[in-house]
Amino acid sequence: MKRLLVIFMALVIMLACAGCGGGEQKQESTPAPAASEQKVEKAGALMPIGLDEEGYKHWTENIAKSEGQPAGYAAPNTVVFFDNMNSMIMALKGKQIDRFAAPSRVGAYIVARNDDFQLINNNLKPILGYSIAMQEKDKAQVDEINTAIKAMKDDGTLNKLIKENITDLGGADPVAKPIPMIEGAPTIKVAVTGDMPALDCILADGTPAGFNVAFLGELGKRINKNFELVSIEAGARGAALSSGQVDMLFWVLGTYDQDGKALPYPLDNMKGVAISMPYMMDSRVGVALK
Repeated sequence: MKRLLVIFMALVIMLACAGCGGGEQKQESTPAPAASEQKVEKAGALMPIGLDEEGYKHWTENIAKSEGQPAGYAAPNTVVFFDNMNSMIMALKGKQIDRFAAPSRVGAYIVARNDDFQLINNNLKPILGYSIAMQEKDKAQVDEINTAIKAMKDDGTLNKLIKENITDLGGADPVAKPIPMIEGAPTIKVAVTGDMPALDCILADGTPAGFNVAFLGELGKRINKNFELVSIEAGARGAALSSGQVDMLFWVLGTYDQDGKALPYPLDNMKGVAISMPYMMDSRVGVALK
């Protein structure tokens, strides 16, 4: 009996060891990924004017805290910054990033022109405001532009321009509408980058086109000014304004909540600038490969 008990205990120990060994082998074949080894999705973003990566991180933290944006969408340590939209689009096509953020009207236009793209994460916060920026010394001119923008909203002109040059465009090339010239009127130099289709586009022949050009044509008549379009690299637009190379920029501000209330922190952050009231509001979307 004693011998049988010893044999029985030995078998129990062997089975227990075999069980441990089997567990360790299984764990080695399918190990749980360490935090440092887990796949980190890369989200592309255009570098805002006047912000570095630390400033962008602070902006995303503010958004996540006060607006409830999913922290995983644009966590600061996953963002890859680009100076222009074309390089960001090519990075997505080359799978160097997993997605990128864009204003919804811009994202919809890009997806309409790229069969391998899709919209994701619709209506991300905060709401974007499309505005005009000039140097602080030109604030009186910006006030005059504000008056014209309000009138264009009230009489339906802005909605008409949005419909004709954005909503009804689909993925087609925008029409390059010439800006009327007013004899004897002062000229304002405006930076165009081609980086916000179909708002700011440069056609294949180098002609600026899109909603912004049509908007300037109407704005010029209302404030009695001529506009000269100056092609500027997107990443250099802030320097072009501060140096006086151009007098005006189109500016996108991520500073509005869902009800259109201004938030206390800007996306683009450049000192010495006077910014107009928004002439158009938009949400943000993500763009990814299908």
